Amino acid sequence: MSNSIQYGLFDWIDRSPVTVGQLYEERLELAELADQADFYGYHLAEHHGTSLGVAPSPSVFFSALAQRTTNIRFSAMAFLLPMYHPIRLVEEVCMLDHLSNGRVELGVSKGVSPYELKCFDVDPNSAQEVFTEALEVFKKGMTETVLNHNGEHFNFKDVTISLKPLQKPYPPLWYPTFSESGTTYAAKNRYNFLTLGPSALVASLATLYRKEQNQLPDHARVSNTPKIGAMRQIFIGPTDEEALRIAELAYRDWYESITELWHKNANSSFDALFGWEACLASETILIGSADTVLEQIQKLVDESDINYLAGAFAWGSLSFEQSKSSLLSFINDVAPNITSMQHD
Repeated sequence: MSNSIQYGLFDWIDRSPVTVGQLYEERLELAELADQADFYGYHLAEHHGTSLGVAPSPSVFFSALAQRTTNIRFSAMAFLLPMYHPIRLVEEVCMLDHLSNGRVELGVSKGVSPYELKCFDVDPNSAQEVFTEALEVFKKGMTETVLNHNGEHFNFKDVTISLKPLQKPYPPLWYPTFSESGTTYAAKNRYNFLTLGPSALVASLATLYRKEQNQLPDHARVSNTPKIGAMRQIFIGPTDEEALRIAELAYRDWYESITELWHKNANSSFDALFGWEACLASETILIGSADTVLEQIQKLVDESDINYLAGAFAWGSLSFEQSKSSLLSFINDVAPNITSMQHD
């Protein structure tokens, strides 16, 4: 794929009609296809206490992915830092970095769902400050042989960190967000950036990210162009009508998974955000023939000038063959025809 936009796979590994073991195998096979097609990355969401997260430990899945692929990079999108002991995370990420010959990247987040945080007895009200301190400890652990830290949530004295990452000073960081404050945070810290939402929001946040990046002093800028990306659920069928017919049924199952824990807590906050009709109208889900999806993605790229698109091709009750066919159509008929400008 020679054009300037790069592509990734986004995945939840959510509940499916097949067995869990078969589900893992199918996702690994899709990742292999993306690897062969020179996709940049594979991004796995971390979820707990819900059917949305059948792979609640991304690092365990990545250890298999590292052995089944050659070039594709991979990251949790994101590790929910308030749920992790930072030294344990340092050790796991270092292991993955060496197992994959330096292909691991790191999405980080405080977590969106208060109900998932409570699964680990984390107070949602303190999640942001725990996240900030955990990330500070993580960076120290990646770069220092002996860790000392005296904080509000973590305290370490003369802890030997014997395992170091292959990538220096540590694997690239990502920050997923759909808020202006989160976008500013990502830009000022020089993290790769992934968002969702309608193209107008994507364009607004991408513009904000670049503005904040351009205000950084020269010495603070990264040598590589940061990823400024959007995520889209995608299903490509032979015709628009056939694609919509198949995808609506599968999406209904995925919608039940993503709202499950919220509904258990009598909270409908995200219902409208993920509603089928609303998402079709705003083109946050891209469903149709290859020509239709190509047109929708080109419109998104033209309006936002993103340089990265992470597509989710497997979700809900889509069969493996349906997801595989959709992904191959994207690889062969859509991606080669997208044009994009490259920003410095």
